[in-house]
Amino acid sequence: MKEKVQELIEQIRPNLQADGGDIELVDVTADGIVKVRLRGACHGCPGAAMTLKMGVERLLKSKLPEVKSVENVG
Repeated sequence: MKEKVQELIEQIRPNLQADGGDIELVDVTADGIVKVRLRGACHGCPGAAMTLKMGVERLLKSKLPEVKSVENVG
């Protein structure tokens, strides 16, 4: 599953990079928790939590139902 998550994150990255940010996949746990690290302008951005939950998490869950949540590990 980690490879599938990485492929989807690679599709998301250009959108974040266009705003000066970036996202890196850290891990995917056995129970479906995707751990990512937001970088650049996304790190510490007030809108980062919204981007993470409403953008990244929503996309991953729609494509991979086994994904339960997405967490930023800083």
